[in-house]
Amino acid sequence: MTATEATDVITVTWNLSDLLDGVGDDQAEAKVDELLAEAERMATELEQVRGTVATMDASALTEFMRCQAQIQELGGRAGSYAGLRFSVDTTDPAIGALMQKVQERSTQIATKLIFFDLEWAALPDAKVDELLAHDGIAFARHYLRSLRRYKDHLLTEAEEKILTEKAVTGRNAWTRLFSQETSAIEVVLDGETTTLDQALSRLGHPDREVRRTAAEAVTEGLKPGLRTRAYIFNTLLADKATNDRLRKYETWISSRNLDNEATDASVNTLVESVQKRYDIPQRWYALKARLLGLDKIADYDRSASVAAAEEEISWDEGKQIVLDAYASFSEQAAATAKLFFDRNWIDAPPKPGKRGGAFCAYTVPSLHPYVFLNWTNRRRDVMTLAHELGHGLHAYLAREQGVYHQGTPLTLAETASVFGETVTFGKVLDAVDDPNERLALLAGNIEDAIATIFRQTAMNRFENSAHTARRTEGELSVERIGELWATSQEEMLGDAVEVT
Repeated sequence: MTATEATDVITVTWNLSDLLDGVGDDQAEAKVDELLAEAERMATELEQVRGTVATMDASALTEFMRCQAQIQELGGRAGSYAGLRFSVDTTDPAIGALMQKVQERSTQIATKLIFFDLEWAALPDAKVDELLAHDGIAFARHYLRSLRRYKDHLLTEAEEKILTEKAVTGRNAWTRLFSQETSAIEVVLDGETTTLDQALSRLGHPDREVRRTAAEAVTEGLKPGLRTRAYIFNTLLADKATNDRLRKYETWISSRNLDNEATDASVNTLVESVQKRYDIPQRWYALKARLLGLDKIADYDRSASVAAAEEEISWDEGKQIVLDAYASFSEQAAATAKLFFDRNWIDAPPKPGKRGGAFCAYTVPSLHPYVFLNWTNRRRDVMTLAHELGHGLHAYLAREQGVYHQGTPLTLAETASVFGETVTFGKVLDAVDDPNERLALLAGNIEDAIATIFRQTAMNRFENSAHTARRTEGELSVERIGELWATSQEEMLGDAVEVT
């Protein structure tokens, strides 16, 4: 590529046809129907072994798990395609309808196989150990052993089917509505309408007036639909409370901890340990106020750059920075990351109707992951790209583990991504000699660490307050939710930041 052939980020969109054997969007629905029909046929066949799990030998169990993996592969391709299309355009009714169809049919397929989880959980430990000792079941061994963690929280097959099917019109529907509501948020800045992500990116601008007006514009942009979003939040809180009660989970977070293969006690210890060092972010923000020439920073100053001017990073520059950084650690890592750019596995431009934030979708082990971004030409976006490509690298290299073991609990999921971000930061810092630029980079790195450790813990404390309040006080008002949020932030930030 020549210097005059700079990439316009608006063209950096993903090609999802790999998920559908090369079929384009115009024929996608027919291909999705074909994938789901085959998955349903296989599930119907597997359903015939209901009541026999206790008598299965290792060979029969291995065959069952291989067939179930193929069903998940078929459904995963259809679900990934529909979900990823929806994430970049939540406003198109046809795309929403396709995603809903996939969810409904996938649920019908899943209910056919619920019997296995229940029968497997009911097996004696000695029988399980005997079956899992065979080499042939290694591809599903950890999954099967982990599945038994839930045996004290499972209901009858009829009850499990009802909960699974009702989730489509319950929490899944409310979650989709929330995505649609937030993706439609518009913010007016300088007389022009922009997306929420683009407006939020201005909170890192060196000019305080730019930050202040951006914060005010975001607040105005969030006002329409605020009560609706609060109702969605209340409904999801209540839905989880019901599930936790029916499944006899001790606390609101117990099911999540079980998913993460962690104990309640270990998570509580981690949270308490981080809370005891809230003085670290408080000291930093007090120092940042001095760097910015302020007596005290406001919440809209938290992400402010301490540089004299804001540097814009083009897509091509950001891409090269990340690839060079990955290559400095491993040529294989860089070559794998380069596939995401070369083969259109990334969707980068912010646009109306697109979800906010960033993520990496693992999809299915037989194919490859996809990366989702909202690129706004900020240095922070470079670190986000490095972070999500860390997830992508992990997902791509873990494909040989198969559908049961490719993913990890959240306790491990951020390892590769934070590592990729760290390597990229080190490479960028090494290339800068100017003391002021280095200070700005180091300040940003400190704030990334605060976000990863302390801000996540503060969010956990907000969730704790919200779940507890919803279960003890009933439906929460917008104002009450705001109070709980402000309290969780004030506990972390202390007197160092003015929280609104």
